[in-house]
Amino acid sequence: MKTITNFWNHFQQNNFVFLLLNEISKDELKIHFDKLIEILHQYNSNLDLIIKNKKNDAELIITANGNPYLFKEVELLVHHAPVVERWNITAFLQPETNLTKYENGTDKPIEYYGITLRISEMYFIPLENPNKPTDLGIKVLLKNYIVHKDNPRLREAVYVHIEHLIGEKAFANDIEFIEIGQLKNNQNDIIEIYNLHSYIKNNNVN
Repeated sequence: MKTITNFWNHFQQNNFVFLLLNEISKDELKIHFDKLIEILHQYNSNLDLIIKNKKNDAELIITANGNPYLFKEVELLVHHAPVVERWNITAFLQPETNLTKYENGTDKPIEYYGITLRISEMYFIPLENPNKPTDLGIKVLLKNYIVHKDNPRLREAVYVHIEHLIGEKAFANDIEFIEIGQLKNNQNDIIEIYNLHSYIKNNNVN
């Protein structure tokens, strides 16, 4: 409990720094961010945090990086979060709700360790496991799979994109296995990856 209290005390005392993201130097910001992570890791070294700064408020997301064994740790920490003015404190990455940019193809490419992917250019095919019909697997299809297929970080990059898209809990609980392959021209029966969350909900997966 002491490590939880320490984390929230530190955040309450220093939260204003993260509200001023555009007004302080990157070096100074990194010092504060690293310190906050260090105190978080005193509670649990496998948790992570994400800060999203909006115009009038900000969001602190505590994430287990998709590891279901750590979900209770995240929930406990956020349960004890204080009310901090102008901050929303959230457990887990939440599903992306505004899909317009993906539907219009106006989303920006996301780079991950040299791998550049755009969600609007990613598709999937549902896969079934005959032995466990309720388990959902997917084959993710990429336009530039051939370019990146030998990169050891490719699977990680795809996982991060999907986790941000459908939310951390759905990623951990609703998808049992993932394959990755090349998107072919004129391929039929493929679904845009940005529709994965609604596909899971509509098919009552698990």
